[in-house]
Amino acid sequence: MLNIVLVEPEIPQNCGNIARTCAATGCRLHLIRPLGFDISDKAVKRAGLDYENLADFFSKNEVRQMYCLSTKAPRSYAEATFEDGCYLFFGKETKGLPEDFLEAHRDACVKIPMRQEARSLNLSNAVA
Repeated sequence: MLNIVLVEPEIPQNCGNIARTCAATGCRLHLIRPLGFDISDKAVKRAGLDYENLADFFSKNEVRQMYCLSTKAPRSYAEATFEDGCYLFFGKETKGLPEDFLEAHRDACVKIPMRQEARSLNLSNAVA
């Protein structure tokens, strides 16, 4: 099972699409605040998938393997080995993952290869 971690997602439709992808593939979804939308649904809160910030997330999860997906990463995700329980971190739609987080986990940064002249993929497409 993979763990999908959305850090400060902004667009509810993307999050909904990602939640459906996770449900269909058996991945676990984690949401890091602040969120750009309301998730007051009691079921989401009970599931323990909502965290106040990255420090809160790491205090509650034993992360043995992780990858940070970023357009700025030096290598392709195809060069990575994804073990059971791996965590994949995706940043907010407008800015990606925080620079200090990327710097702290430089060796874990990978990208989805795209044509140079193309814009980056929509967040829900990148997660899928």
